[in-house]
Amino acid sequence: MANTSTASKDRTKILIIYTGGTIGMIENPKTGALEPFDFDHLMDNVPKIKMLDYKIDNFQFDVPIDSSAMNPKHWSEIANVIHDNYDNYDGFVVLHGTDTMAYTASALSFMLENLRKPVVITGSQLPIGEVRTDGEENLITAVQVAAATDVDGSPMVQEVAILFENYLWRGNRSTKHSSDNFNAFKSSNYPPLAKIGLEISYKKDMMWRCPNQEPLKLHCNFDTNVMYMDLFPGITETVVRHLLSTPGLKGVVMKTFGAGNGPTDTWFLEAVKEAVDRGVVIVNVSQCDNGMVNPMLYEAGCGLYQAGVISGHDLTSEAAITKLMYLFGLGLTPGLVKLEMERPLSGEMN
Repeated sequence: MANTSTASKDRTKILIIYTGGTIGMIENPKTGALEPFDFDHLMDNVPKIKMLDYKIDNFQFDVPIDSSAMNPKHWSEIANVIHDNYDNYDGFVVLHGTDTMAYTASALSFMLENLRKPVVITGSQLPIGEVRTDGEENLITAVQVAAATDVDGSPMVQEVAILFENYLWRGNRSTKHSSDNFNAFKSSNYPPLAKIGLEISYKKDMMWRCPNQEPLKLHCNFDTNVMYMDLFPGITETVVRHLLSTPGLKGVVMKTFGAGNGPTDTWFLEAVKEAVDRGVVIVNVSQCDNGMVNPMLYEAGCGLYQAGVISGHDLTSEAAITKLMYLFGLGLTPGLVKLEMERPLSGEMN
């Protein structure tokens, strides 16, 4: 159950879910070491949050997770907290380490089918107890975004989003691009959902809206028999065949050159086709930050297409790999996974 930090029946209700990460670290005054932040004392440590006048509760993982250790089990725990508390809160703020934040955001966007409330993920580059921390502003702004409503009273944001410094990004369109900049995230193929300045300027025409009226449905099964395969000049047949022959392998996100191009060597295309014929789903995503896969633009892309590789269009690599895990976790056949990979489920691709 969530821990209540303020109480009211008529105020906007926000649940903060602390999973771990830099934002939740604070310096022990005796030892100087960074320790997990106790969110039972949230109001004392971030006093400005009281000015928002919301009803704010919190849920804290028993053992805070370093985001580098995040895995589908933890995604399931986060999603279950949201699902179990969905009717009791107007919005959710997830505090998370930055390293795998884009993976978690992508995964949650698929897990929370028919989501119509904000799930705002944020964190920080500096601990919340530091003098120059970005954590306090990120937390306060994330809560404001989670509480924001449109003119008709409905939630302004109705999807999984990442809030960091000056921007609100669609979660499954985002990637971490800097380890030392306060604006640590970007979305090269989709505009921001909001610009954070003196005011929060929302881009309503960019917001995702669920196309049906079905209730929230939770999916927690992920099949992790997938992998990345980065192409590079000089990649050998031995390496390619070894990777594609990994026991139990079901899906591959192949990071290709430019608009979806790869080697045209006969052995390479034969190895790829053999894997596809065995039922391995191979998704073509570009190594470029911006742009999309167009497999028919060059001969080097046509070969992959003819070998049975499907286009990932403008998917981020984080969205592509989590979507593969999600679809195989649903128990779909390779044929159905291919079909679903090429259509948007929650705004992750054009």
